[in-house]
Amino acid sequence: MSVKKLIVSTMLAASVLTGGLPVAMAANLPDFAGIVENQGKAVVNVSTKSTIKEVANPGMPEGFEGDPFFEFFRRFSPPRQQQPQPQETSSLGSGFIISADGYVLTNAHVVARADEITVKLNDKREYKAKVIGSDARSDVALLKVDATNLPVVRRGDANALRVGEWVLAIGSPFGFENTATSGIVSGKNRILPDENFVPFIQTDAAVNPGNSGGPLFNLAGEVVGINSQIYSRSGGFMGISFAIPIDVAMNVVDQLKTKGRVSRGRIGVAIQEMNRDLASSFGLSRPNGALINSVEPKGPAEQAGLKAGDIIQKVNNQIIESASDLQRFIGGTQPGTPINLEIWRNRATQTLKVIPTELKVEDPRVAQREYRGQPQQTRPGEQNFEQIGLRVQTLTPAQLQQAGIKFGLLVTAANNSAMRAGLRPGDIIVGIGSSPLSSAEQLKSALNAAQGSSLALQVMRQGATMFVPLPVAKAP
Repeated sequence: MSVKKLIVSTMLAASVLTGGLPVAMAANLPDFAGIVENQGKAVVNVSTKSTIKEVANPGMPEGFEGDPFFEFFRRFSPPRQQQPQPQETSSLGSGFIISADGYVLTNAHVVARADEITVKLNDKREYKAKVIGSDARSDVALLKVDATNLPVVRRGDANALRVGEWVLAIGSPFGFENTATSGIVSGKNRILPDENFVPFIQTDAAVNPGNSGGPLFNLAGEVVGINSQIYSRSGGFMGISFAIPIDVAMNVVDQLKTKGRVSRGRIGVAIQEMNRDLASSFGLSRPNGALINSVEPKGPAEQAGLKAGDIIQKVNNQIIESASDLQRFIGGTQPGTPINLEIWRNRATQTLKVIPTELKVEDPRVAQREYRGQPQQTRPGEQNFEQIGLRVQTLTPAQLQQAGIKFGLLVTAANNSAMRAGLRPGDIIVGIGSSPLSSAEQLKSALNAAQGSSLALQVMRQGATMFVPLPVAKAP
């Protein structure tokens, strides 16, 4: 039997053995054709043009007139251009129509720095668009075209999405208009670096450059997100893409429509994630909540009575599982709106009310001072806590002023338990739990009381504060 006949026979045999399987599998797979046909009409292509200034041709450099080849290159080179020449660039993205009178939703980065924006429907109609508003923090932009009776998408509930649920993306990857790709929801509430205000929907639907700003549909044909980012090492699809939940986007849209910008709340705290060791140090059974590292002087948090060492566990009865949850909830609160915080302090629950102020676009974080003092090998008054391998030195008044604190113990050496906990020379211990440190004796008493458990030390490192869980062994 020839090789060709063997391959054909093998394929036929496989077909016979699994004859009913493809039909059964097909019966369980979703049919996206209806969604593409009905909802795809409201998906648009967004193209932009921008003008930048560049030196198009530097010509021959000066100072080479004596070179024998200068005359040759001068004659055959383009004329020298001293002034920057305008260069036109273009880009492609996607979007979708949210109202029949011409409001279009897309990504902020799609229309950033655009001089001209064109919206093209799948029936080939084209409209010039203007930007009503854009919010870089959420990567949402609202456009408006002069048209009526346009097809509109149906809005869904992103919170109702389940991991593993089928979704459909429609957009213009690499300029191929109205391309449909499908996948499943791979994860929810994903927080990306420098993107603390958006709980992204992660999918494995094929999303590539040009899909940005396009809609993500559920099986009911409802928009549940805006395709915004991809994770890629090559610039192309690698199985991980992220969409902005539609409820987050529409909240931004409402504000852009009414005032042209987005207002977000802030309470003036620096926070860190909880872990198992920190939770144990503060007497919590599990590591949930957001741990306050420092409080901005005279800020909303300080005025409400919050202090370093407090752990925020609920905002208006909504559970805070992580530090990113707190940032999202506070950021989503309109400035001036009172909110109730449930905090954990001194191993007990308390409730405080705080009134957020507005987060400015270039709002700096709590001002921190970097302590640059170098520890010496031996100093008068240095204390050694041998049971944890820690050696500390009381800061002088000048050093305290430089660090911007009232009292602190400079770590001059960290070994054994102290080193394993993450303490290192140059750190300044400024607090224990939620209590500010006022003396070395206070630290000694706390270490004695914490034998067989752990102690949460508040530490200043290069101007920023953090909590370090320090295990304390029982004395022999």
